[in-house]
Amino acid sequence: MSKIKRKKFIKQAATVAAGSFVLPYILPSGRLFAATPDPKSEYVIYVLFAGGVRQQEATLQGYLHTSQDLDSSFAGNIMPNMLQGAMPTKKIAFGTTSPGGTVGDTPIPKILSSPLQDQGVLFKEVRAVNPGHYGGLNSLLTGNSSVAQGLKVRPNFPTIFEYARKHLGLKATETWFIGNTIANSYNLLNGSEHPDYGLPYGANFFAPTITFGSPGRQVLSNAKIYHPQDELAPMYKMKNFLDNAFRVKQGQIPSIKNTDDEKTRIKEFVRNTFQKDSAGQIPGPPVSDNGDMRTIKYAAEVMKEFKPKILVLNMTAVDVCHGNFSSYLRALHRADHGVGWLWNYIQTQIPEMSGKTTILLSPECGRNMNPNPISDENDWFAYDHSDSNTSRVFTLMAGAALGSNRGTFSPTWDISNPGAYTTDNVLTIADIMGIKNMIPSGFMHGPARSLFDRF
Repeated sequence: MSKIKRKKFIKQAATVAAGSFVLPYILPSGRLFAATPDPKSEYVIYVLFAGGVRQQEATLQGYLHTSQDLDSSFAGNIMPNMLQGAMPTKKIAFGTTSPGGTVGDTPIPKILSSPLQDQGVLFKEVRAVNPGHYGGLNSLLTGNSSVAQGLKVRPNFPTIFEYARKHLGLKATETWFIGNTIANSYNLLNGSEHPDYGLPYGANFFAPTITFGSPGRQVLSNAKIYHPQDELAPMYKMKNFLDNAFRVKQGQIPSIKNTDDEKTRIKEFVRNTFQKDSAGQIPGPPVSDNGDMRTIKYAAEVMKEFKPKILVLNMTAVDVCHGNFSSYLRALHRADHGVGWLWNYIQTQIPEMSGKTTILLSPECGRNMNPNPISDENDWFAYDHSDSNTSRVFTLMAGAALGSNRGTFSPTWDISNPGAYTTDNVLTIADIMGIKNMIPSGFMHGPARSLFDRF
């Protein structure tokens, strides 16, 4: 073969070879292919029992016995969908109001035939690593103690959303953070400022009580194309609403990296949800008289539409404990009611997620051992969060990932040797999804471990 023919042959062969290969899809992480983990379950619902839940009224079931210094006959379980134990029978003030009765005198009927504790594992004594609301929520979402985390800024360390999206190649619509407010920096928890992760791997944030509450209805429900010459006022109203909702700063819109198809799908979801809401066609917890319950109702709609691999749900109504203990008890009882309804809804109304979902629940902090001087309509004293009792919380996990691990798991707890930490939860979710070993160890709170490793 001549030199010229040889060069021509090599060129043609290279052309044919190039045409026979298909370029692989390169993930945002820079890898050619997605990880192929062995997940313990396909979906994770992570409930942040936020606002500060006092251990004595939760897993210890002290009710008025340990909170208002009444005798032991005033104890009982006000979280029957989550925990084992009989409800109180004296001075009931945590339910709904019966006709002609007193406020809260009728407990809300249980929804689950057996509590989540029977369907999973209760870590009865867990150490909260940060006593503040925002710092505590940061630790629940990042697995870092967040002791130097400031307010009104994004987390310094990556969130579980970013780990899942970067290492599993998840779409933005497969990760959601559902909050009930855009105040107090909550809407900044869907993605961090970490240079190796950040908002390109963040979750879609959704505050249903804002979007579908009166602010959103005024601005978005009849969305249309406005004429710039004579309809500037509604245009600016919509802009200000969106700027406030997403904390747009210096003209920079957070970049969650939804694709065009995802953006269209989200837009259609919002439009359809407005229509269904107006027609009274959105199911929700039977007792939906606070913001937490309305948030749960719309979170269920997100699940039904998008089937997210990870959905984080933030509830805050129990924060009223600072000034009204009776309202705190009602909020805690309703939170249990909402969780029971949501778990039942997943199992009975979302077949794609039924039997394939794990639920994980933790407060971000506890409450003080001793009350403050503020009394409510029942002359019951309120509680803040500042002393060592604030570190005492619980974690409850149930569902597909547990396998044969069922029943109560209550390790011995003390100040120097807690049974688990709130920072365990990020590693636990990563473990469930098969990416635990992909998380840089230096990013985690030192003692944190997957709860599966604590069994």
